[in-house]
Amino acid sequence: MSETTANSAIRPPEPDFATITTEELLAYRDAENRFWASSAAWAILGEPDPGATIDWQQIALPGRDLPVRVYRPSRTGDSEAAARSGLPLVVHVHGGGFVGTAVQCDWTNSHLAARLPALVVSVEHRLLAPGNPLTNAADDGWDVLDHVVRHAAQWGTDPARTAVFGKSCGALISALTAIRARETGQGLRAQVLVNPMVDVTETMFDYASMAEYAYTPTRALLLLRFFQQLAVPPGTDADAVSPLYADDLSGLPPALVVVPTQDAVADHGRRYAERLRAAGTSVRLSEYPGAKHAFLTLPGMEPQAQAAQAEILEFLRTALVE
Repeated sequence: MSETTANSAIRPPEPDFATITTEELLAYRDAENRFWASSAAWAILGEPDPGATIDWQQIALPGRDLPVRVYRPSRTGDSEAAARSGLPLVVHVHGGGFVGTAVQCDWTNSHLAARLPALVVSVEHRLLAPGNPLTNAADDGWDVLDHVVRHAAQWGTDPARTAVFGKSCGALISALTAIRARETGQGLRAQVLVNPMVDVTETMFDYASMAEYAYTPTRALLLLRFFQQLAVPPGTDADAVSPLYADDLSGLPPALVVVPTQDAVADHGRRYAERLRAAGTSVRLSEYPGAKHAFLTLPGMEPQAQAAQAEILEFLRTALVE
């Protein structure tokens, strides 16, 4: 993976998601991700924590090589060997779905790596597009977790201290990964789901928050309809990739569900927290009044990002370190 560092990087205008072609989608995605990977975006995204080292690695998975962005504490006060072994593992999935990159989460993930401390592996999953549905991205999330846990010694992690963490579509993938981990006997210590989208079925839009924030503060409804079109094309079992409709939510790791209230999918998070709680899974629902959908990744614009970051750090420290 390469990163653009030119300060002259310009964010592209948002396209018309009702009429966008595949070629226009790919061009928009490339331009948008170049912007988020540029130093011009740091004023919005926040600068990485200097206490973490960041690099790209390739993971060989069945039928594909997948990039992951790796965040490792660069100083712990211990020897270098000790610093690189036995770390808690956080597998992170960025948001966006059909656009997005792990780079836009450098502030969040480097902060966690340096201050837990932990190894954070962020999945550069296959982005949604015609012919590339949500099931592929969900497989990427699970396969990266499974790979790193099975090769824990090579990565320097403690497989018994593992958590998943995602935002928006990434939170959906993380929730699916937590369910799959339970089904395969892979024990997780925690799951952090920020503004999770957990319903991509025909009921995806049947929530009060969806009606209230359909067109303000962003044109969320048009974007989400396009997301659903790509995520679950005709013939896809939407229930299978909708954590809200999982048959059994018991036995899952404790969850922190972070909900910004000015968000079309706010009720997705609230409803999922209710279902987790009803199934006997420990859950903390934390709402941030007035915060918008992507607030955690925009500390330069959203004043509550720092508080949410601190809450996530405390939750994961309790689950993975203490």
